[in-house]
Amino acid sequence: MKFGANITISQRDLFLVPFPFSDQKGRKVRPVVIISNNNFNEFSEDVLVVGVTSNISKDKYALRLANKDLVEGKLLTECCIKCENILRVDKGIFFKKIGKISGDKFDSLRKIILEIIS
Repeated sequence: MKFGANITISQRDLFLVPFPFSDQKGRKVRPVVIISNNNFNEFSEDVLVVGVTSNISKDKYALRLANKDLVEGKLLTECCIKCENILRVDKGIFFKKIGKISGDKFDSLRKIILEIIS
């Protein structure tokens, strides 16, 4: 899906967005991974994302993310995808694309999400 004149929002992309805190009392600009499929992304005003944090966690539903897991872009530090932090985000608040995760890493993310909702 085209955003603005030249940004495409696709499944597996890493973007910077103002992501709400879990208590919904504030926001912080942080990376997110687009999890909604490209058909949804094209026809919806929103996309589904999961949050990414530099706070490395051993939480059962956290998935480590390093530069070797990217097919585009570069991380400044190793991170964790917080698979349980699923959010629907308006495409109008996306700041900048910073990368794209590999298909293998996305498959791992999808398996964890299915474990959470099954």
